[in-house]
Amino acid sequence: MDGLPFFTMDDFDFNNSYVYLRIDINSPINPITGEIMDNSRLKSYTKTIEELSNSRLVITAHQGRPGESDFISLDRHAKYLSNILNKEIEFIDSLFGHNARDAINKMKSGDIIMLENTRFYSEEIAISPDKFEIMENTNIIRNLSGLFNYYIIDAFGTIHRPQTSLMGFKKSGPMIAGRLMEREIKMINKFKYSDLRPKIAILGGSKISDAIKVSKSLLENNVVDYILYGGVIANVFIWVKGHDIGKKNRDFIMNNNKNYENIMEIARYILNKFGDKIILPDDFILNPSEKHININGNIPDTELLADIGMDSILKFEEYIKSAKNIFINGPLGMYEISAYSLGTREILNAVAMNRGVKLIGGGHTLSALNKFELSKYMDYISTGGGALINYLSGDSIPVIDTLIENKKIFGGVKNGR
Repeated sequence: MDGLPFFTMDDFDFNNSYVYLRIDINSPINPITGEIMDNSRLKSYTKTIEELSNSRLVITAHQGRPGESDFISLDRHAKYLSNILNKEIEFIDSLFGHNARDAINKMKSGDIIMLENTRFYSEEIAISPDKFEIMENTNIIRNLSGLFNYYIIDAFGTIHRPQTSLMGFKKSGPMIAGRLMEREIKMINKFKYSDLRPKIAILGGSKISDAIKVSKSLLENNVVDYILYGGVIANVFIWVKGHDIGKKNRDFIMNNNKNYENIMEIARYILNKFGDKIILPDDFILNPSEKHININGNIPDTELLADIGMDSILKFEEYIKSAKNIFINGPLGMYEISAYSLGTREILNAVAMNRGVKLIGGGHTLSALNKFELSKYMDYISTGGGALINYLSGDSIPVIDTLIENKKIFGGVKNGR
């Protein structure tokens, strides 16, 4: 699975060309000051942008969602990225209006422009992916498609979202995976298709629908030998096995997942068919009492299962030591609070010491790695959460499908604005 079925940046010479670059710099925003609180996503695009230094480069991206506090203009993003690259980036407060088109047409080789937040325009997110004829006739596509030689898509974190700025240029010219996208796909494939065993997944966090989805796929396709569970997803399996996890833990699952009954049914199927591959915690630390309890103990209705206990840590570490490939997504407990951080810290430490391939996903996992200063020991940290889960699950990915279709259309094209 070394070759990729779509164009990469190795396929073209971008010198003096007009290049459209769609990236994902959606960042945490301070709700009071409007300042960007973490610029790691901005930094992840330096390689792609530096390789395009002799082109006329136009960057598009989104920030937040309508109605939310982080739904802001990209003017600050342009300044941050300019400082990171040590190169001027001109911000245009329009996406496809006269100001944007005039600025693009006046560009010289080496210039960089960033356009306004794509989600400021309803046609970015309001069109079904099976209505491509509508998408290609939007203002975004009609006004921008004639301006570029190439369309580079490097927004891996959004490849599962069928949005106009990501898919609408399919018939406009060559669409190309950027360096970040290429690296993400190759590293995920390296884990997914590796023959080195044992291969394990460690799944935690509170997004149980994602964890159930990827669990089913990884097990049914024999991608992994074992899955180790912590966090809320562990509670689901323990509940399905017939243990009383206490009212507070049951309520959390039911109140935060409208489809929890379906999730429980899939968990029951996974346990029945792959029970020998499901590794669950044996003990926990309770919140708020901070008491230790065995899974066979009487879990109080007023307590949360906030962290895995030492017996579970030692059990998990044995699987991690022998693994040749490891995928981890989600913390093992409420790691943000020191009293409940031991499980996550020790498991991440064990993963860091492993000499196999280590693939990391999810924002909270990255946050925990940074908190415990372990990021440098991991082979690859994905920028995508939902995108990574969807890709590993084998789902059809709208943007990947579009890139593949585009290569079939423009297989012999090298230039031609």
